[in-house]
Amino acid sequence: MAEWSEGGPGQSPLPYSFYIDIVTKRYFDGVDNKQMEQVLDCFTEDAILTEVTSSTVHNGKAAIRAMFAKLFADFSEIWHGNFVHTADPRTNAINSQFTVLITPVGGSELRYENCNRFYLKGDRFHRVYVYMSGENLLKEGDA
Repeated sequence: MAEWSEGGPGQSPLPYSFYIDIVTKRYFDGVDNKQMEQVLDCFTEDAILTEVTSSTVHNGKAAIRAMFAKLFADFSEIWHGNFVHTADPRTNAINSQFTVLITPVGGSELRYENCNRFYLKGDRFHRVYVYMSGENLLKEGDA
């Protein structure tokens, strides 16, 4: 089998609806409800999540866990919605554009318009690229 690459040859296409479900019903539902294990179950062990606009890289599931622990502690309310998805089963990838309403602990609600690109390896996220419309909220946590 060829070495895995983003959107490269050898991908195993999944049903179109799978891509929508993993992004909305599993991943973002888990983030919005601060369900760490539900969120992490969407990632491979060696996944990499990159917040592109600040060049912040979270390498591996432990680093991704630490990032989400910090996010969940720093923000009292998190909501993702108004999704527009484009999935490409041939490359095992999905783009999602969406609104984020997020409230810092003790602060006022912030609104972001973000876009994520998810590349899957099998049925889990292996590379995720996050493009934020404001300051990076996905900061490095204590691993």
